[in-house]
Amino acid sequence: MKKSWVLSIIMSFVLLGGVFAPAGSYAAAADDSTTTYSEDEYYEVDTSEDEPELTADEEDFLNYLDQLDSASVYEEKAFNALGGGFYITSSNRKSVYLKLTNTAIPNYTKYVSKLKLIKPQNAELQKIHANLIKGSYTQLEGFQLAKKAVSKTTVNSTVLKQANAKIDTGKKNIEKFHKEISAYANKLGYDF
Repeated sequence: MKKSWVLSIIMSFVLLGGVFAPAGSYAAAADDSTTTYSEDEYYEVDTSEDEPELTADEEDFLNYLDQLDSASVYEEKAFNALGGGFYITSSNRKSVYLKLTNTAIPNYTKYVSKLKLIKPQNAELQKIHANLIKGSYTQLEGFQLAKKAVSKTTVNSTVLKQANAKIDTGKKNIEKFHKEISAYANKLGYDF
């Protein structure tokens, strides 16, 4: 990702430099009354030599990141509905229940389903991805327990504690995923 980005920047400067640098030669050509133009001249830029071929692991990693990116839309919708976290009281119980029922749980369920469909080819990346699935699924279970805890007119504090414990366990697995994926990206030469 970063290697091709750097190459794109360099190519942009090279191409822009080609537009601005020969301005003096155009001015000199304007003084010359005879201008020659040949349609036979054709310039082709071959960048394949400049950009190294991606290894199978790098290709798999970049595909994996693309798939994660498309799945993360649902995760973002779920967390935006919850407002980054929720403190449940008897006065906001019903609104939390509606947020969980109508937006957060359906979107987070789609997110987890999309994660389960991602199948990296690399064994190491598969193990790392398994932590993300495990953590996300555990958090989904926590959200479902939280919904159950606020479904009645009084908040069930026992079930709510279980929900918070599940969500915390899920967070730990997701944090482990982030550490491992960052180390894996660095191993491949990417800043993550």
